[in-house]
Amino acid sequence: MTDDGAGDRLERVPTALQGRYDAIVAFTDQCCEQHLTEEYRDLCRRLTAKLCRKRPSPLATGKANTWACGIVYAMGRVNFLFDSSQTPYMRADELCSHFGLSASTGSAKSTAILNLLNSGQADPQWSLPSRLADNPVAWLIKVNGFIVDARHAPREVQEEAFRRGLIPYLP
Repeated sequence: MTDDGAGDRLERVPTALQGRYDAIVAFTDQCCEQHLTEEYRDLCRRLTAKLCRKRPSPLATGKANTWACGIVYAMGRVNFLFDSSQTPYMRADELCSHFGLSASTGSAKSTAILNLLNSGQADPQWSLPSRLADNPVAWLIKVNGFIVDARHAPREVQEEAFRRGLIPYLP
């Protein structure tokens, strides 16, 4: 198991892929420390561990810097990193150049990752924790056939939604 940097939980990484995880995370950590935040770093570590656990793991082949770029790029897409109205903000080509890659390579790898995860922009599972409260997708639930914002539902509905893991926390 590998410490995810948050200090309060461990990410499971298969022993056979621990070295690969370490190599990729060295790249993602450096990028996040220089240009992004600890939250991005932690998400990238969590995503890398998840990809290591996939069977077969896509991380077993290919260059570590390419996977690292795709991982940071994917988390950037989910969290609107490339939107200049957001903080932090970074252009896609700048992100990719940090890894010595073209923007098209970074974009292609991030698309492959997001497809593997069946994920996309504003996915609550991959949102920065500091942005969950403002992520409308994280709060949408179906009640009696209607989609509602759980933050405006009665408390007992919120508690049941939280118990079922449908919302990130009780508002």
